[in-house]
Parts: sequence; C-alpha cells; structure tokens
Amino acid sequence: MGVFSILGNHDYGDYHQWPDRDTMGVGNHAQSDKSHMSPMQLANLEQLIQIHKRMGWDLLMNENRILERGTDKIALIGVENYGAKGRFARYGVLSKAYAGTEEMPVKLLLSHDPSHWEAQVLKKYSDINLTFSGHTHGAQFGIETAGFKWSPIKYMYKQWAGLYQDGEQYIYVNRGFGYLGYPGRLGIRPEIGIVTLV
Repeated sequence: MGVFSILGNHDYGDYHQWPDRDTMGVGNHAQSDKSHMSPMQLANLEQLIQIHKRMGWDLLMNENRILERGTDKIALIGVENYGAKGRFARYGVLSKAYAGTEEMPVKLLLSHDPSHWEAQVLKKYSDINLTFSGHTHGAQFGIETAGFKWSPIKYMYKQWAGLYQDGEQYIYVNRGFGYLGYPGRLGIRPEIGIVTLV
C-alpha cells in the first residue's frame, strides 16, 4: 500500500550553524512555526522533502491518508516532529493531521518523538489506537534480556524501546537501525520492526 514517512528532529537542520543565520534554531518553537529558519535552512528542508518524493515515499507533514482494502479502512496519521521533552522542536500539529479521520474505525499515528504520546495523544485523542515512534535509539546502550530491559535513556523517556500500553492505546518505539554520535551499539541491537494488526 506504499511507503509512508515522517520527519524527525534532525531533519530540519536546527542543529547546524547556517551561514545566513547568527544562531542555531534548536528550541521549543511554536507549533509548525518555521519563521526562525534561514533561507538556506528552508532550502535544505525542501531538498529533503524532494528526496522523499524521488524515493517514492509518501511524506506525511501534519496530514493523513485513508488506507482501504475491500470494505476495511485505516487512517494513517503523520505529524512532523513534536518533542515534549528537552529542547526538541515542536513542528507537529496533531489537530491538523487528525482532521478528517474522526469516523475511521482504526487510527495509526506516525510521530517521531515518543514523548508526544503522553503530552497530546493520550490526553486529547483517545481513539488513536497505535502510535509508532523512534527517536531514542535506546541510547545505543543498555541491557535487554527476556526478563529485563534497561538503558540510561529511560530516565528521560518513559517509553523508549518496544511496545507500551495505556488503556486501549498503544505505542511502539523502534530502536532504530543506524546510530548517532558513537558509531555502534552496546546491548541495544538495531531494529527493523514488523507489526501485524489483527
């Protein structure tokens, strides 16, 4: 049914010192506000958006798609990055992405930062069944055994790797495939997840 993607915190170029801007733009910006971005930064973001298109990926930027097979329908909702912890930018506007899905029997949300789940999804959108996130990388360091799971990232993110449930709502936090900073992993294996909806 296609490949769908969303943007994460690193995709906006907020951590780079752009020559046509005096300071880096990291911080909790107002929802969807990109007015702090320099022309070069905006051009870089547009180039990234075009790369998604050339790869044939359907990039969801605060929007949704209705997936249909026979008489079944699923709403796939995708938001831009929304970080509720730290100084991660908040470009995601869930109300905009959600609009038009109200009557859909199943709603799946793609939201890069798992802190968004407790900050908005659980509080205001009780009919979003499952959220898919990433962002934490499991800190690329930790211990995972059959009966024990620990990483220092747990002290910042309550949901940091795997499946979590609150009532009838779920979030799956993918451990990621690559790395950030240190070029490796200790105890937290890279992951490509397969989730089967029943």
